Amino acid sequence: MAENTGYRATTKFLIASPTKVRPVANVIKQKSASEAMAILEAMPQKGARLISGTLKSAVANALDKNKKLDEDMLYVKEIRIDEGPRLKRVWFRARGRADRLLRRMCHITVVVDEKAGK
Repeated sequence: MAENTGYRATTKFLIASPTKVRPVANVIKQKSASEAMAILEAMPQKGARLISGTLKSAVANALDKNKKLDEDMLYVKEIRIDEGPRLKRVWFRARGRADRLLRRMCHITVVVDEKAGK
C-alpha cells in the first residue's frame, strides 16, 4: 500500500510571472497551514493572494478526504510554482514601431500533509 503523499491542490493559468510569485512561496514552505494563511494575508504582493486561494483549496481537500483531521494538524509540505504558457501581445512604440509584450503565466501546486508528531 502506498504511503500518503499529502493532499494536493493546483491552480493553473494564472497571469502572474513565476519569478515574482516564487519568493512569496518560499516564505511559507514547511509552515503550518494556519500560520501560512496568516502570513499570506499580511503580504501586499499579488502572488500572496493567488497562493492563498490554492492553499485554502488544499486544506479543504484534506479536511474533506480525512474527516479525522483538524486544520491545526496540517502543514505546507510542498509548494511549487511552475511556468505556464505566455500570451504574446503587441506593444506599440514611437515612430510606428512595435515590440512584443509577453504576459507570463504560472501554475501553482500546493501539497499539505499531517504533522508527524501528534
